[in-house]
Amino acid sequence: MTELTGMFPAELGDWCGAQGLPAFRAKQIFRWIHQGADFGEMTNLPLPLREKLSRIALAQPVSILETRRSRLDDTVKFLYGLTDGNCVEGVLMHYHHGYTLCVSTQVGCRMGCAFCASTLEGCVRDLTAGEMLGQILCANRYLGGEDRVHNVVLMGSGEPLDNYDSVTRFLRLLREPEGVQIGLRNVSLSTCGLVPKMMRLAEEDLPVTLSVSLHAPNDEIRRQTMPIAKTYPMEELLRACRHYVEKTGRRVIFEYALVGGLNDGEQHAAELAARLRGLQCHVNLIPLNSVPERGLRGVSEATVRRFLAKLESLHISATRRREMGDDIEGACGQLRRRIMTDKQGGEH
Repeated sequence: MTELTGMFPAELGDWCGAQGLPAFRAKQIFRWIHQGADFGEMTNLPLPLREKLSRIALAQPVSILETRRSRLDDTVKFLYGLTDGNCVEGVLMHYHHGYTLCVSTQVGCRMGCAFCASTLEGCVRDLTAGEMLGQILCANRYLGGEDRVHNVVLMGSGEPLDNYDSVTRFLRLLREPEGVQIGLRNVSLSTCGLVPKMMRLAEEDLPVTLSVSLHAPNDEIRRQTMPIAKTYPMEELLRACRHYVEKTGRRVIFEYALVGGLNDGEQHAAELAARLRGLQCHVNLIPLNSVPERGLRGVSEATVRRFLAKLESLHISATRRREMGDDIEGACGQLRRRIMTDKQGGEH
């Protein structure tokens, strides 16, 4: 079946033309799709046409299999089902400025970062642009009424730049006038540091905020938790960050997960500050969510405060990331992995 969700209006027009449909039908279908509607709900299309479309095409490639709402805040965790039986996760967060959705870009991940549950079974496959957009459409339907997703963070399962073509198509779909209309300055894209793709993204005229998973002040420590550091040393990574700032005018966000006994000392903060000095950036400190499979432990609140204070004393912009959804397996990959484990356990 043809997936229509990832098509631009002109492409959908060509497809409709190939089915013998007039151009105005493509416009109607595009609007309905971006409202999260399936063919049966497209009431200004004749019933025989809706039935035909249901047989040959797919309007909504993503559905919500499971929903969990936090008792601690307004965070909602979604387990999304895909048409091939795979599943991915999303997290809907409510801030004073509106709703932010964490979107997945791959089923699993092949980057192997030690602190991430998404990578434990590797990458099953890339998501299509339509499947990424479908996560937003599901969230908007869940919210209902006047509420909708205003901000997107590509920080779910997967490495966005490892699925480059589909991700950049998805970003362009976000700003379609008849679509969900999310400005790219409201989008953050997280990467573990695929330097060539970062350089390429800087040339795309897609002014998203680049969020780089750094997690260490030097290569020796970074290689212990991030295999990508063996391919792209920190100097190359920071050079790509400077290039991104120069081309886009957007500051870079550095994600720094504090791991007990590894990268959490004041000397690490001082070394990090020295590396980042002069770069238009912000450091986002993340107390580690423990990953038992990797033997990594978290840090105390006092350690977070000391690290943050050291960065600030050295004139590095930094904040402690607000923790949300702790009671609903909010961290990337946790819920999907538990569901998979439960299924496998039931098969024996």
